[in-house]
Amino acid sequence: MALIVQKFGGSSVADAQKIHRCAARAIAARNQGHQVVVVVSAMGDTTDNLLDLARQVCENPPKRELDQLLATGEQVTIALMAMAMHAQGVEAISFTGGQVGLITDNAFSKARIQSINKQRIFEQLEKGRIVIVAGFQGVTAEGDLTTLGRGGSNATLVAIGAVLGADVCENYTDVDGIYTADPRIVPNARKIDRISYDEMLELSGLGASVLQTRAVEFAKKYSVNLHVRNSGNDREGTWIVAETPLMEHIVVSGAALKKDLYRVTVRSVPDRPGIAARIFGAIADANIVVDDIIQNVSDDGTAYISFTVEHGDVNDMKPVVQRLCTELGGASEAAFQSGLSKVSVVGVGMRVHTGVAQRMFKALADAGINIQNITTSEIKISCIVGKDDGEKALRVIHDAFELGRKPAETGA
Repeated sequence: MALIVQKFGGSSVADAQKIHRCAARAIAARNQGHQVVVVVSAMGDTTDNLLDLARQVCENPPKRELDQLLATGEQVTIALMAMAMHAQGVEAISFTGGQVGLITDNAFSKARIQSINKQRIFEQLEKGRIVIVAGFQGVTAEGDLTTLGRGGSNATLVAIGAVLGADVCENYTDVDGIYTADPRIVPNARKIDRISYDEMLELSGLGASVLQTRAVEFAKKYSVNLHVRNSGNDREGTWIVAETPLMEHIVVSGAALKKDLYRVTVRSVPDRPGIAARIFGAIADANIVVDDIIQNVSDDGTAYISFTVEHGDVNDMKPVVQRLCTELGGASEAAFQSGLSKVSVVGVGMRVHTGVAQRMFKALADAGINIQNITTSEIKISCIVGKDDGEKALRVIHDAFELGRKPAETGA
């Protein structure tokens, strides 16, 4: 007997028929003798619709109140899923994040999981029930509702799997697994059979939307077996696993695109120790993630610091940066540039293969795409390009590395 945690995303539970189909899948696993926990997202476009409604009422809603609103979406789904299982003759019980003691910090809209009380889940499993838990949400130690950010149900899935010691976490979505690039943009994108935690971590952070970065962090930290599958069929999906030596034979595993970035540039910053720490400390205190940091020193003894943020963080970013400019004094000022994208390639094979950067840069140059920034790590290369060039750039580099072919066909 295994303990299986299954998660069904919003498109998989978009209507009553699909909820019954997902319920039947969980019941099938239970009938094979397994203990089953199900994590669900809000139905279909519910979260987006609630966000739109909130912004009709308030242009910039308080994040605490927004979490109060958005958390209701998953509460609807857990109850309907439990009802569907009862209708199919199986005992099930639904819980909100708070009801299973999923405690987070108080970073509303981007909360991080701190602990889960597994006892209540185990008690219900021992009674032979399927346990259904709301994804995407938790509570603070003070009892305030929080949400875990876009894709947060994935973090719930892996965190519950880790704390329960699950044999496998199955992430059911509307695609067959992890692809070499977004198949909606790159028609010849290929499903990847196995990918390492590190590669998936990079791809998630660089724009691949199938899995939230924090979910992959949990999976790697606690060695959780993670299987991304299609809820509409029984085919094998993509396994996210620890790195193996064979993976280094594949130079590039996948490509990703972040479509809508802002560049923030703080000019005339005093060039002395501690200034960068002060700037990015204030930004971190506002729970804003930054990327692609560049600092240059001018002839007049001042510096400028430039970095990128996602579009959704701009409203929170501007007052922080403008306050810093006032505090730094002098001629310090901030500029905000929209209309940027970031295209990236990822692969553990980059550690032992040369020429990857040249191949990527040449492909973009041949396509007439200008590179504005370049950042690298041990297993990734990223380029900032104009937003209008983003999708073209993704297709170009996907073809340049022949990612549409099976690895054995490339000779890699």
